[in-house]
Amino acid sequence: MISLQARQGIEHIFIQSAQKTLVLDQGDFCKIEALPENSKFVEKDIVVLTISSFLFRVFTIFHIGDDAHTRAYFLQNTRRESLTEVFSELSNLCSGAMNGELLRYFPHLGMSTPYTLSGASLPFLSGANSGHVSRFLITINGSIRVQATLCMYGYAPVDFAIDKSVSAIETGELELF
Repeated sequence: MISLQARQGIEHIFIQSAQKTLVLDQGDFCKIEALPENSKFVEKDIVVLTISSFLFRVFTIFHIGDDAHTRAYFLQNTRRESLTEVFSELSNLCSGAMNGELLRYFPHLGMSTPYTLSGASLPFLSGANSGHVSRFLITINGSIRVQATLCMYGYAPVDFAIDKSVSAIETGELELF
């Protein structure tokens, strides 16, 4: 139901969004590489965001290791002590950038706020009913590692083509209502 072209487009949009929003400083280097679909992630908690339309739903799932390097990097400019809380804000920016880019192709999209689930729930999110699962390793400055899973569900045929030469993904700003 989700064409190869659409899967590649959503993956490209994710990679571009993550590279722009998950780093804390413009000078930081962010490398994102695809992992085999059967890669196993064993994080205690995962941060999940959802983008939904009438045709599809995409779960963006971040697996954040709670090691010293990761904590030091993401908590460096804040007084907060919760890595999950700080990363939830960054992941919200990433999902917002994805949502903004997908709005070019789908006029009616909704986006969830980040929510934290037990890592044990991952098989239920990326199970056999998903139309496509992609896994990624995000490495920042060579030592900070975050893993991500995209689970795509199609409710009707989904096909669209993106122009990869356009780099218009904005990081977005928070809006208060």
